[in-house]
Amino acid sequence: MPARNPGPAVVVSVSEVVESDDVQRTLLRRTTNERQASVITETQARRARKRAAEMLSRAGVVLTDEEQRGIEVVDFGLGVLDTIGLEVVTFVNNERYCAKELALFPRQTCPEHRHPPVGPDPGKQETLRCRRGIVYLCTEGEPTQDVKARVPLESKSYCTVSHEIELRPGEQHTFPPNTLHWFQAGDEGAVISSFSSTSRDKGDIFTDPRVRREPEIVPD
Repeated sequence: MPARNPGPAVVVSVSEVVESDDVQRTLLRRTTNERQASVITETQARRARKRAAEMLSRAGVVLTDEEQRGIEVVDFGLGVLDTIGLEVVTFVNNERYCAKELALFPRQTCPEHRHPPVGPDPGKQETLRCRRGIVYLCTEGEPTQDVKARVPLESKSYCTVSHEIELRPGEQHTFPPNTLHWFQAGDEGAVISSFSSTSRDKGDIFTDPRVRREPEIVPD
């Protein structure tokens, strides 16, 4: 039986091997850096809680020590907390209703999302009432010509609605279920009360597929 021709030999130069290793190391570093950027350290979370508690206090919201320690710091997995993030105190959330206080640092943005239907439930209906500062709500409807909210560079492709509603202290707006919206504090930050039907944060649908609603806090 004649010997099988193995075909032409494939010659890989040392430089190609080195280049391949360099590419792998670069990809690994990039993945590691992206991973580190998408989490919050305990020190960052502690500072954000303190800052949010001070803002809430200035707005006349009295928190217990336990509530201050439990302030939820959310960076939406994007690693730019001061730009895209939210600080949340949940007072009650059950099968009938939910009450929260939201603190937004100056120009901090909660990214575009909606509260979808869940089984027979049409989805969360939410009223946001401004307590302190100015908040710019952007939602579905006729686009506003001169929007005062500044779309974060990181969210430029994912802010698709631009009907703007400006809230000042004592003003409020209600979002029907399954309605796209995003919001941003003014230059001095803002404190907002949220009154709604049952909140299912994990089920919210964000326009930006990179968003991770559950924060990941790691040791320093």
